[in-house]
Amino acid sequence: MCAGALFGLFAMWGARRLSSKSLKTTTSSSGQRLYIPRKFRQPDLQPARALVRKFPLATVVVSTAHGLDALHVPLVLAPDLQDPERFGMLRGHVARANPLWRSLEQQPEAVAIFQAAQGYVSPGFYPSKKETHTVVPTWNYVTVHAHGRLRAVDNKEWVRAQVEALTDQQEAGRAEPWRVSDAPEGYLDRMQAAIIGIELRVSLVHAKTKASQDKSKKDREGVVRGLMECATPENQAEHMASWVVAGSAEEHL
Repeated sequence: MCAGALFGLFAMWGARRLSSKSLKTTTSSSGQRLYIPRKFRQPDLQPARALVRKFPLATVVVSTAHGLDALHVPLVLAPDLQDPERFGMLRGHVARANPLWRSLEQQPEAVAIFQAAQGYVSPGFYPSKKETHTVVPTWNYVTVHAHGRLRAVDNKEWVRAQVEALTDQQEAGRAEPWRVSDAPEGYLDRMQAAIIGIELRVSLVHAKTKASQDKSKKDREGVVRGLMECATPENQAEHMASWVVAGSAEEHL
């Protein structure tokens, strides 16, 4: 029974840390290295960029003077004009009533976490279970972590451009896409006055696709069958199965 497949977490084994410039594994500011299972690594930043654009809702965790704070906000990836080789700039907006933006004057460190597919993998999915019984549950997931310094942007033109970019990105492909200019200007001014921009200049990226790449072909096929059998409209099992079939973000996105 897989109805509860979206809840809980059996394993989080790290993620690939990519320097925005060199794309190599690096150490954090504290000098601690991040354990990286080789088979879950991504070779470049393009799949990470594609994932951010396809799944723009981020959990942003910020280190403030009062401790850790967090918010959930869709972010648009824009080029870093100061250094095009970098991952880019992540831009969004929050309610002006949200006190968090007032904590960004010193541009504190933050991480934006983007989540694609995820799902529970039962030992019963593996054909090898009947042969060896040396299997345990795990959790597959696809994620990108973007680190950098976060700032608030209280600029009318900047915020309008950000709102338009996010709207155009999300409306693309619709038969009759809505545009910001469709709304009355006076109404837009009132709505925009209630928000303020935020921008994360990305300096480091962790990208990981954990999709059973460490299993045999037979067991991977078993994972796909198992996920499809327990797929419901409420869980992401079918979506996760497509990542297992692809085997990597490059092939899936």
